[in-house]
Amino acid sequence: MAPRKLPDLSARAQPGAQIAVRVTPNARSASLEPGEPIRISVTEQREDGKATEAARILLARSLGVAKTRLVLLRGAAARDKVFMLD
Repeated sequence: MAPRKLPDLSARAQPGAQIAVRVTPNARSASLEPGEPIRISVTEQREDGKATEAARILLARSLGVAKTRLVLLRGAAARDKVFMLD
């Protein structure tokens, strides 16, 4: 389930930018809150990287870039993650 409206983070969409996020899996609804770190809630479970992939998709939409441009640098199995914009 996609959030109704995402904040515009396109100003942060600079090549090479490292973006820190905190992911909350198994949330009631998907959402993204700007800040440092960006807080992302997803409805997916954390198993098999489903929550990480859902967070990557929401972050990409908010940044206005393709999801394939976001590379996970750290935090594959943790709530705190760092993505890099390729």
